[in-house]
Amino acid sequence: MTMEQIKWGELPFGYFKTDYNVRCYYRDGKWGELEISSSEYINIHIAATCLHYGQEAFEGMKAFMGKDGKVRVFRWEENARRMQRSADGIEMAQPPLELFREALIKAIRLNRRFIPPYGTGAALYLRPLLIGTGAQVGVKPAKEYMLMIFVGPVGPYFKEGFNPVKVQLVHDFDRAAPLGTGHIKVGGNYAASLKPGERAHKEGYSSVLFLDAKEKKYIDEAGPANFFGIKGNVYATPDSHTILPSITNMSLRQLAQDIGLKVELRQVAVEELEGFDEVGACGTAAVISPIGEIIDRQSGKRYLFCKDGKAGPISTKLYNLLRGIQNGDEPDPYGWTMTVE
Repeated sequence: MTMEQIKWGELPFGYFKTDYNVRCYYRDGKWGELEISSSEYINIHIAATCLHYGQEAFEGMKAFMGKDGKVRVFRWEENARRMQRSADGIEMAQPPLELFREALIKAIRLNRRFIPPYGTGAALYLRPLLIGTGAQVGVKPAKEYMLMIFVGPVGPYFKEGFNPVKVQLVHDFDRAAPLGTGHIKVGGNYAASLKPGERAHKEGYSSVLFLDAKEKKYIDEAGPANFFGIKGNVYATPDSHTILPSITNMSLRQLAQDIGLKVELRQVAVEELEGFDEVGACGTAAVISPIGEIIDRQSGKRYLFCKDGKAGPISTKLYNLLRGIQNGDEPDPYGWTMTVE
């Protein structure tokens, strides 16, 4: 496919082959130099810990082309720090922030021609990946690791885009254990969400909403995104050790305060769904995905939102503000974006 043949405004959220990826190896107790590769494959030991014991963490980020022709990356430091926390959580070598930044910039520059044009609604997705490459047969951490960043242009995570989606609330699956790894971005959490997620898709839903694993009383999160609800002047979002701290949610909480909302980071009981004016899922991939309907798979109870078929006014305002900062259309008073020349 030539660049002229790419229909930027019709891109799905999926893998797209680009020119290069960037890799760095941790061996003998230290990180090496960055390496550039055009290969989509990794040569890996059959006993690598990422294959056997789940030593794998990743991040999701985006780069945006602005109307001014500048390329902006959103809050890269937070992603780098979260990857360090994920690495610490499963005993992997932590990539230094400066190494992460250097690899990120290099991956963007090498694949600049794949950054979707301004106004198409698409972005360049960035996938930092950290895996245990050292061989172990006993259950123990590896001594060698690889950091990789690959990229690709993507459209909206949900095919509906910024339009209300239908979500299934489940009781018979847990995304993460109460004292497990739900608070870090490791592959095992996503593995646990695959079966209920695929079942929900087959039953006509865009995503799954999980409950807390301990009491099944509180909303946890959607598999790929955090949950939030808006009631009157309040932006409420769940707080729990089993929820991944979303950088998008963190940013939305700040913007919600800026427009005069009271922000509550707390447990959100299932019963509260009836009282919310607006609800949504938020994360890097979706930004905000307004939820129009939630169906409790166990009881059959329906919670309806977006009755006119459109996202609510506050969700819309927050979405436009955040996208505006990411694209360079709105002021960035917090210094959230980094420009890549």
